[in-house]
Amino acid sequence: MATTDTVYNTTTTTQEPKSRKWFNVPSENLEKVRFGIKVTEVLLSFVAFVMEEVVSNCSNCGPLYFFEFVSCTAFLFTLLLLILLATTLHQKVGINCWPTLDFVYTAAMTFLFLIASIVFVRDNGQTSLEQATAAFGFLATAAFLADFAFFVKIRGIPCRNGNNQPVDHTPRQETEKLNSNGTE
Repeated sequence: MATTDTVYNTTTTTQEPKSRKWFNVPSENLEKVRFGIKVTEVLLSFVAFVMEEVVSNCSNCGPLYFFEFVSCTAFLFTLLLLILLATTLHQKVGINCWPTLDFVYTAAMTFLFLIASIVFVRDNGQTSLEQATAAFGFLATAAFLADFAFFVKIRGIPCRNGNNQPVDHTPRQETEKLNSNGTE
């Protein structure tokens, strides 16, 4: 009876559930350094957006509106991406290619913020507020570029290797022989 109890107790007794952490950094999708960079991206794009909103007069408003769109989009979507990657929520969304999504998003935001900042600097009223706003645009661009460069340095380009797993070209010997008729 004693041996039976020890065998069955280990398989049938309920164990206490592991405490789940909702905040998950570092994880397979986000390292601590990139987490810090993404927080910086969120803050800089938010400051650029708020400063752009404070600009009251514009001689040519097209570049200002484009900068507004890019800075607001960068703030909101980077914040969303940060929340998803830093928590366990990314497992509930149904996307299984987070590295590729993160890579493409970061590259696109780097390009868009750079273009928006250049256009805004080139065509604004040259007030100190507009120049400071453009400076925060370039700082946000630098943060996105740093995130992109760090991603490539650590993980490589995810589009090249499928799931970004190293390809193993080691020849392997077959362990089972295939039979033509299905019998041994």
